[in-house]
Amino acid sequence: MTELSDRLQANLRAAGIAATSEDLAGIAAKGFLSRLSDFARIVATTPADALPDYLDGANLPVPPPLTTPDALPTDPPADTILGVAAQIRAGQRDPVALTESALAQIATFDSQLNAFQHVTAEQALIDARRAAREIASGSYRGPLHGVPVAVKDLFDIAGLATAAGSKIRAGVIATEDATAVARLRAAGAIIVGKTRMSEFAYSPGSNNAHYGPTANPFDPMRDTGGSSSGSAAAVASGMAYAALGTDTGCSIRIPAAFCGLVGLKPTWGRTSLAGAVTLSWSLDHGGPLVRSVADAALLLNVLAGADPRDGRTLHGAAHLTLGDLGAGVAGLRVGLLTGDGSGQTMAEPTQREAAQRAAATLAAAGAEVIELELPQLDGLRVVGGAILAMEAAAFHLPWLQSRLDDYGEFMRQRVLAAFAYEAGAFVRAQQARATLRRAAHATMEGFDLLVGPIHPGSIPALGVPASNGLALPFNCLGWPALTQPVGLDSDGLPLAVQLVAGPWQESTLLRAAYVVEQQLGRLTPPMRIAVES
Repeated sequence: MTELSDRLQANLRAAGIAATSEDLAGIAAKGFLSRLSDFARIVATTPADALPDYLDGANLPVPPPLTTPDALPTDPPADTILGVAAQIRAGQRDPVALTESALAQIATFDSQLNAFQHVTAEQALIDARRAAREIASGSYRGPLHGVPVAVKDLFDIAGLATAAGSKIRAGVIATEDATAVARLRAAGAIIVGKTRMSEFAYSPGSNNAHYGPTANPFDPMRDTGGSSSGSAAAVASGMAYAALGTDTGCSIRIPAAFCGLVGLKPTWGRTSLAGAVTLSWSLDHGGPLVRSVADAALLLNVLAGADPRDGRTLHGAAHLTLGDLGAGVAGLRVGLLTGDGSGQTMAEPTQREAAQRAAATLAAAGAEVIELELPQLDGLRVVGGAILAMEAAAFHLPWLQSRLDDYGEFMRQRVLAAFAYEAGAFVRAQQARATLRRAAHATMEGFDLLVGPIHPGSIPALGVPASNGLALPFNCLGWPALTQPVGLDSDGLPLAVQLVAGPWQESTLLRAAYVVEQQLGRLTPPMRIAVES
């Protein structure tokens, strides 16, 4: 550990970063340096002549051909986007009244939850009135038209600050919408505000030194998870029907899991992140947090597609297949994850049983379920964490040199710890990533879907970061992954399962998730029931 500390100090000095002795002690106390020994263990098994991931063409599978999306389910629940859209079309609900209701929910609950960074009440009502006029005149744009949604404060909205949970960017005003925001607007969605998040998205919890944590609607003494904390709380509590999130190591899936929602991390490059503040260029994913699987399919169809502003989307991003959500899972081969290569139990019994329940539901619907160990997950967790650390440090270097004291303690010490990696570590990480990816693809060739836990234990206390060890490997792979509720634990808190498919196979993922949802149901937080009843 002394060698690592010495290297860290030397590298920080060479980078012109004036870290204090208190920060160096905090980095060690929080265990940030312990991850480097895991990294050394993984790369020691990687051949020195292996192609790095960014050069290995075999790791870029070709997307399936473009097909026309089939019809989404009929008679959707009234509290979902598709449900309220049917009411809008029938003249039973009005965009203005819906928006006023969402703003009332914010006024009622945000003081307890701390879900919103900025509420756009005036503009939202202007947009809602416009939507009502358009719909009345026959210019209906689709199911999102007139529906209130929220946006994580990592995405630019023209005329508003994009603080990204930080003090450093609190006054940075966006001049144009992020592509994802523009696509929501084009679909007619009404944006009611920007949501809270952990600082620069670099925590799996809602802990934020500047703006405070975001409470869980199921139990305000529990955390929402991070980093899309406010997005999850807003959707779960009825402040919005959907919200944009980002996911670099768990940041859509864990907040959705903790708040009883569906959270979808699409294939890397499926959705644009132009106009979103970077955490890690090669691990960041954008996607929705919603109340139903069908809503996830709908939002994916709105958000997906090539964007000349984001080169990550140019490899087949428009080749989207939603499929028929009601087509079932008969004949699919499903791997029930029982081991990740770490030699440790993946999760506590309650979380494992939740995954088994979802797998049993798929088996009852005609899928073949086989217990499966995916030993590459441990290495992908370690390598993904290293790549995340080094890419985040590269992005933040100018601010670390000039505004170090403006970071909160957790964020500051976590990003400073990246300077303990030795020269050449980034390339070695990419070599290991390519090797692990090839092995994982080989295992996945015999399966259509993976099912497993998303978090190893119960939901942490408010402001305490979750564990992202079961989520981060699939950011490192770039595969699509989804979390959804499968009931409540003995404390009345959401239990969730993670479903994972191969690259570009969102249609399979959504079909399976729809089967689980139809059999095991959705969740409604008591906080939302109290107002809507």
